[in-house]
Amino acid sequence: MGILFTRMLSSLFGNREARILVLGLDNAGKTTILYRLQMGEVVSTIPTIGFNVETVQYNNIKLQVWDLGGQTSIRPYWRCYFPNTQAIIYVVDSSDTDRLVTAKDEFHAILEEEELKGAVVLVYANKQDLPGALDDAAITEALELHKIKNRQWSIFKTSAIKGEGLFEGLDWLSNTLKSGG
Repeated sequence: MGILFTRMLSSLFGNREARILVLGLDNAGKTTILYRLQMGEVVSTIPTIGFNVETVQYNNIKLQVWDLGGQTSIRPYWRCYFPNTQAIIYVVDSSDTDRLVTAKDEFHAILEEEELKGAVVLVYANKQDLPGALDDAAITEALELHKIKNRQWSIFKTSAIKGEGLFEGLDWLSNTLKSGG
């Protein structure tokens, strides 16, 4: 009876689960974002070798968030995590202008992956609190987001350290996932 009641509530309130990959180059702030969303605070992190996975409950959606290490040697293994992914959160260090071309190339390689063709894309232009950080318009241009025609995407200026912009991005993501991507 309890299971039936839970299923009825889920159908009424739209509880869903979504598998989300958090990707980006090393030192973009992926792990800091994950733990800011999970615990509401900044946690001291070290470079991720492999992955972190956490469940984040947000707007009746249970987000299974996979934070994958971004070092050059780890990026080829990202594809092992692609199956059944509904959304990608791509994190860019907005102050690391020297690696924007690499960030763009990795981003577009991800978009070409067959197993991710249905995934919606949320871009976090992170580290807005740092001097010289490019704004969302400049990051949109650098990543050539205007070339994305076959999926829904959005970009948000964020500061994982200050907690700014993260939940606005999750609002967009949860609304997009609720409406069927």
